[in-house]
Amino acid sequence: MATISKFEDLICFSKARDLTKSIYKEFKDCKDFGFKDQITRASVSVLSNIAEGFERGTKNEFLNFLYIAKGSAGEVRAQLYVALDTGYLNLETFKYLNNLVSECSRLIQSFAEKVKKGASAGTQFKKLEKDDPMREILRHQAPDVYKRFYEN
Repeated sequence: MATISKFEDLICFSKARDLTKSIYKEFKDCKDFGFKDQITRASVSVLSNIAEGFERGTKNEFLNFLYIAKGSAGEVRAQLYVALDTGYLNLETFKYLNNLVSECSRLIQSFAEKVKKGASAGTQFKKLEKDDPMREILRHQAPDVYKRFYEN
């Protein structure tokens, strides 16, 4: 499996972004500001937690944030039922949005399972080559020693 270097490349993030755009579009004219705020914030939470978890740098934190994102997807689904029951959405739009959020949830779960099985502990634990401070000192102060150690 290829290493993903940024959260924008994750399929689950892309789908969560589509969900958030669709929720904002569908409820932009909703006069029930409390409801509108709740469902839009929950949808933003899905993609925000995917991004934040990715950027944390550890496998365990990433998994935790993926499950928080999945929980937020469940909250959006619950809110969609409220929107349907109160007449804020027609059945066709409800089905579209419900399928979209369900797909987000499935993608997050599937990705979390892959992350769990992965060998990497995360970028925070990646071994990085450290600069050797003696290298520069030797290069300037003892070029012959520098050549023996570093140019062979």
